[in-house]
Amino acid sequence: MPACLALGLLTACSPTVTLQPGPFAPDPVCAAVIQLLPAELAGRPQVSTTAQATVAWGATDAITLRCGVENPPPTTDRCVTVEAGGSAVDWINPEADSPLLPPNALAEGGAWTFITYGRTPAIEVVIPAATGIEQPTAVLVDLAPAIQRAPASRFCVEATTLVP
Repeated sequence: MPACLALGLLTACSPTVTLQPGPFAPDPVCAAVIQLLPAELAGRPQVSTTAQATVAWGATDAITLRCGVENPPPTTDRCVTVEAGGSAVDWINPEADSPLLPPNALAEGGAWTFITYGRTPAIEVVIPAATGIEQPTAVLVDLAPAIQRAPASRFCVEATTLVP
């Protein structure tokens, strides 16, 4: 019984980030992606979340990832290709007025939002501006090995290529 009490106290102190699951969160590819994500990202430890196929790093102003979100349609929003480990991942970076922006990206202070393009299931990453991260695309480089588990079937036409 004391061990259960101690475990309960430890988990009660752990921060939990509230997120909504994507509609395709149960996709088995999401499980494979989630298992490969780093325990630490941009100097922030991975913390618990409230939804399937989601991960967060940092207790406050958390960087969040949701696997299984809607695939973005062709768009005129900026596309960024991140090359890492001999492979590339295309990400849509929606503009401030884009319907692709998730609700948590519209919070006070703003955020950088990236959604994979051409991968199934699609994956969304939100990096709050309050994190102070000057190069948000560096986070995408660190996530690339896991993201590449989602197969690519389409690619951006005119992308800005970033190589670490």
